[in-house]
Amino acid sequence: MPIKSTVYLVPSLLHEDGLKTIPVYILDAVKDCHVFFVENERTARRYLKQLWKEMVIDDYEWVVIHKAEEIVKQNFIRYLNEGKNIGIISEAGCPAIADPGQMLVAEAQKHNAIVKPLVGPSSILLALMASGMNGQCFQFLGYLPIDKNNRVAAIRALEKDSQSANCTQLFIETPYRNNQMIESILQNCQPDTRLCIAVNLTGSDEWVKTKTIKDWSQQVPDIHKKPAMFLIYARR
Repeated sequence: MPIKSTVYLVPSLLHEDGLKTIPVYILDAVKDCHVFFVENERTARRYLKQLWKEMVIDDYEWVVIHKAEEIVKQNFIRYLNEGKNIGIISEAGCPAIADPGQMLVAEAQKHNAIVKPLVGPSSILLALMASGMNGQCFQFLGYLPIDKNNRVAAIRALEKDSQSANCTQLFIETPYRNNQMIESILQNCQPDTRLCIAVNLTGSDEWVKTKTIKDWSQQVPDIHKKPAMFLIYARR
């Protein structure tokens, strides 16, 4: 009977200051792996060395995910068939949640591997927890459109959906476009709609603030190039 592989979904740092947010038991999972599928090999190697200083990096096999292209999936399946334990690591937070890894996990499920999701920092959940918004009904939308007109239409639509479904809407933006995103939100949402901005989560300078659009408009933050999560909740 073939040895069944275990696929560990290994959470990584949201912020370089956030090593304390990684549970101790993650190290046990890392030590049980034979190969790592990673979003960025250089940063993944550095991260694992932070966790385990004695780790001999070259003793492990490394595959860059590249959005799970066909050749990557075939390599993944080969390792499963060989009975090797695999770690999946995304660039920040939890793999397969707004980060690469989902398609590999789907292959693991198809091949009856043991899939073990591991606890670690998730910007989506941390922001929602701290926002004071509805945590019973929420929707993560990823990135909104880059085109200004399409972005405005998306913001108005998600505000309307939030109001009709009593649902918190979460989304992100590339950090160097954060200020343009804030401007679009403030110009196109209703004054009493609540906006939460969560910046540098798990970092020493993190902050999470929830205010109405009206209140934010009186003091607009500058979060250019800072990792952030945006949440909107429209009152009924």
